[in-house]
Amino acid sequence: MYLKACVVKSAASTARQPVYNLPREPVAPPACAHSNRKMITAAILFVVIVLVYYYGTRNFNYWATRGVKYEKPIWLFGNNARGYTLQKSMTQIAVEYYNKYPNERVVGFFRGVQPELVLRDPEIVKRVIQTDFNSFHYRGFNPHKTVIEPLMRNLFFADGDLWRLLRQRMTPAFTSGKLKAMFPLIVERAERLQARTLAAAAAGRTLDARDLMARYTTDFIGACGFGLDADSLNDEDSAFRQLGIKIFQVRVRDAFKAILKEVFPGPFKHFRFLEKVEGDMKELVTGILKQRNYESSGRNDFIDLMLECKKKGIMSAESLTNFKADGTPEIATLELTEELIAAQVFVFFAAGFETSSSATSFTLHQLAYNPHIQQKVQADIDRVLAKHGGKLCYDAVQEMTYLEWTFKEGMRMFPSLGFLFRECARKYKFEDLNFSIDEGVRIMIPLQALHNDPEYFDEPQEFRPERFDPAESGDSKNKFVYLPFGDGPRACIGARLGLMQSLAGLAAVLSQFSVEPAPSSLKHPVVDPRSNIVQSIQNGLPLIFRERTI
Repeated sequence: MYLKACVVKSAASTARQPVYNLPREPVAPPACAHSNRKMITAAILFVVIVLVYYYGTRNFNYWATRGVKYEKPIWLFGNNARGYTLQKSMTQIAVEYYNKYPNERVVGFFRGVQPELVLRDPEIVKRVIQTDFNSFHYRGFNPHKTVIEPLMRNLFFADGDLWRLLRQRMTPAFTSGKLKAMFPLIVERAERLQARTLAAAAAGRTLDARDLMARYTTDFIGACGFGLDADSLNDEDSAFRQLGIKIFQVRVRDAFKAILKEVFPGPFKHFRFLEKVEGDMKELVTGILKQRNYESSGRNDFIDLMLECKKKGIMSAESLTNFKADGTPEIATLELTEELIAAQVFVFFAAGFETSSSATSFTLHQLAYNPHIQQKVQADIDRVLAKHGGKLCYDAVQEMTYLEWTFKEGMRMFPSLGFLFRECARKYKFEDLNFSIDEGVRIMIPLQALHNDPEYFDEPQEFRPERFDPAESGDSKNKFVYLPFGDGPRACIGARLGLMQSLAGLAAVLSQFSVEPAPSSLKHPVVDPRSNIVQSIQNGLPLIFRERTI
């Protein structure tokens, strides 16, 4: 009883004492908790590394399983690390791979993580761009067929039904009659070209042939494309000339965006590369259309041709990509909107400006180093002009045979487009090579390499226009080797127009001037490694122009 009373008393007294919340000493988590967190972090990091490594190498056995020879690729960059770092152009890398495997008909390549097939055999080239065209109708520049920036919706870059409908509607715009109607506009620009060259020759100045012919081409496009007097030949800071420079200017951020879009096409599919000129081009085209009240002006320029195409209404054709249950193609339709017209005008400007100026200036460069050929060209021009009263005209240019051979030889040695792309539209088997490729695999046709392969052109480093004399070689000898304008259904729609204005420009210069190497000229010019689709020369092509005394 006493013990019980003591316990009760102790408990009661304890209850009456104040309670203090004293700070507790921090309790260290068990060592195993730290260890668990580290293990989880390490596991996550390991999984991420494995996934990234897998993503960057997941296709690298593609050519091995098909028995196609290829170079060992680098994680994420494939075989294109030097291209991504702007050390080599796409054309230069293609030439290297072409020359490294002389006994192969095709060579495997990895552009980033995507497999690509480099063709070395003209017979296979023919199949891809002509015979089996329906399996390779994609151009190959748009990895996402449903996400295409506005200015890329043009005849050159478009794929599938968009391409077919545009091609069908625009082909009649490039008939001989249409080209002949444009020629007076070319003559005016050719005369300005002569005046600018004369001023430099009289002052004894060296002229950059690349810049000179780019100004002529820009003026031609301004007149024949937009009905505008760009006057790039007289105005050093012509807005039109600056626009041409801006289109082909390769900025570091553009290159970085291109790499991300190619290596990680999903997350970066909305990246756009033509934003820098998109506003300028749309504003220019809209202004001209409004000025003409959306009606043909009678100028016979490209804008007029587009307005004529628009007047014909909705375009329709059998679909290349969509089929009914019975296997017959569905009917695809398209309206030629103002936005689509702007895209076509953009490619008319971009393609015509860069390719023609590159080809004509390189031809002048070769003539400067081959004066005996230059004399033959001038004799050909003089003979034809004398027949036409000394006037440059459409019929006269058609008769300048040796000049045409010379220009074609320039394009053989240095094609403006150093390669062609196609993309496999459906699984395709190369029967004679005993392997198949999947939809989405790109095909590269290395034109620069084919054009300079001694198997097809004897002593390819020699500038010899007679190669294109039908009596010497036959027109069809190298039909699917020599492809400066492409071939098949996707051949350049403006090839004849480009040839016509290029020959007119060369005739205008060479009828009055002779060209010689300048002190700073290089016989073998250095290709700009930043070149993308169109090849360009580093530091231009400086030449001396001397007035002829006929």
